[in-house]
Amino acid sequence: MLSNTDIAELLAQQAERETGILVRAFRRAARSAFLWPEEVSALFAQNRSLTELRSIGPFIEKQIKQWMEKPHRSKTVPAIRHDFLSLAEARRLLSARPAWTKNVRGDLQMHTRWSDGSGMVAEMADAAGNRSYEYIAITDHSKGLKIAGGIDERELKRQGVEIAKVNAALSKSPAHVTVLRSIEMNLNPRGEGDMSPDSLRSLDLVLGSFHSALRTTEDQTERYLAAIRNPHVHILGHPRGRIYNFRIGLKADWPRVFAEAARLDKALEIDSYPDRQDLNVELLKIARDHGTRISLGTDAHHGWQLEFIDLGLAAALRANISTDRIVNFMSLPELKAWAQALRHGNASKK
Repeated sequence: MLSNTDIAELLAQQAERETGILVRAFRRAARSAFLWPEEVSALFAQNRSLTELRSIGPFIEKQIKQWMEKPHRSKTVPAIRHDFLSLAEARRLLSARPAWTKNVRGDLQMHTRWSDGSGMVAEMADAAGNRSYEYIAITDHSKGLKIAGGIDERELKRQGVEIAKVNAALSKSPAHVTVLRSIEMNLNPRGEGDMSPDSLRSLDLVLGSFHSALRTTEDQTERYLAAIRNPHVHILGHPRGRIYNFRIGLKADWPRVFAEAARLDKALEIDSYPDRQDLNVELLKIARDHGTRISLGTDAHHGWQLEFIDLGLAAALRANISTDRIVNFMSLPELKAWAQALRHGNASKK
């Protein structure tokens, strides 16, 4: 039977053959396929309506049923859509290793109304509490990314006051979640950040990410090495910059990049947002071979999106990443000690 990822590819191919409003409908359904909580094959076998699934109306349901009745898979999946997991597939993988999921202590990338998210800090903390997390990092965008409402140094300081108040309230609640002060700092192609060093010193973690010049086809190894060597960056966010069926992402000498990150004890991220899944499994296997630290972040913009962590956990599991290399498996004291060691230049050199 066809999996949800198979159906996503067929939907994307159908979009390429359609015109007008149907193009958008099939593209939307292809992206939504990664979030369907159940495999279409299960609904089909139970004679349930596929319109239960996000972005599926009667017209597309009819098309999917035709594919299910006469299944065929694409021989090749274009690189721009290759190596993505569906939520249903991820949960099936994780169900076979329940202890793996229990290892996760927190989520290290999410956004609030301070930039382009929809929830307040307290709301994201509540969502984390419902998942029994020990900590979360609030990583709103920095000032250089104006399109995403990036915050400047003054706003970052004000946000810190709000986080302190939330933590004070949480300390009196049964949730026991600690909200870490962090930021997703915008990096230019030279690996330089857009925030003053003084504003970063008060943070628990700094996530650095590229948001510009992401379609160049030239090798970007030096850009990555510069970012990893940036003394203020702990974690390199969504490294390739890929987006499903929209942008293939950057090219680099990945063994060299991962080796340098391991040498400096920096982490590279699995951005678990369904459209990103970056790092993907293929690159994670290279990271594994170099012993590189891996960080998991949902890139959530709403509290319910914390469930995306399953995509990152499943990718790390499939790539056989060692548990001691996953930052989110650290206790809060261990996480803070690692970040402080990096900040003071005392990280282990491999």
